[in-house]
Amino acid sequence: MSNEPMHRIRALIADDERLLREQLKARLSECWPALLICGEARDGLEAVQMADALRPQVVFLDIRMPGLTGIEAAREILALPGWAGEIVFVTAYDEYAVAAFEQGAIDYLLKPVEADRLVRCVERLEARFARRGHAAQPVDEAALDALFARLQAVQLGTRAAAPVERLRWIQASSGTTTRLIAVDEVLFFRSDEKYTRVQTRDKEALIRSPIRDLVGQLDPERFWQIHRSTIVNLAAVASVVRDDAGRQRVHLKDHPEVLEVSRGFAHLFRAAP
Repeated sequence: MSNEPMHRIRALIADDERLLREQLKARLSECWPALLICGEARDGLEAVQMADALRPQVVFLDIRMPGLTGIEAAREILALPGWAGEIVFVTAYDEYAVAAFEQGAIDYLLKPVEADRLVRCVERLEARFARRGHAAQPVDEAALDALFARLQAVQLGTRAAAPVERLRWIQASSGTTTRLIAVDEVLFFRSDEKYTRVQTRDKEALIRSPIRDLVGQLDPERFWQIHRSTIVNLAAVASVVRDDAGRQRVHLKDHPEVLEVSRGFAHLFRAAP
């Protein structure tokens, strides 16, 4: 158990490169000596787990990380029950992403992190903490939805930097048989640790492609990611129902399974007319 004073602001740094974590820690110690670095994550999944366990007030997220990207990790962190911290992206991305960050309530640092830019970022963070105090103050649903929408725009924009050939066929295994499945026939994709399940109206098959790779290959006008592990074909959606706990559930036209919408993607359906 830490003996640090409770009033100190705590931060988590997530970057898969140790030297870059060390560089950011050194720069932060110079311009924000009162800050306590309470954890360091080496990938996106670890960042989410540590943010949940340690509850830092600030998370510095590299965008390019294995496991989950910084944007995907941010979705998970912002959706944690009771989360009220600040997210700062550390990015080497192009002008599109930077412009998107500047237009939203998202702070960012460009690699390599320059002292002057970090000082301005720290000043903004300190001002926000001073206005609200250090106590947790969860954002309202509308503000959170707007932030998720901004993250989605950034993610789609960075993927659009290179032309993408949309996936039309899936080569999948079913028992000892390998078959081709037209993407139009897929109701949803759902992943576990090793495989992704491809579900059509009457059959299921397994592929090794992870959800994060499929998202970039599927038509975003027709297939929506609704959970870290699930992509649904919008043409297969019969209805979206909110349960007593406020969670959204997707009911399908041609399949009895009900799909959960995680909080990080709930804005997609709330924004719909």
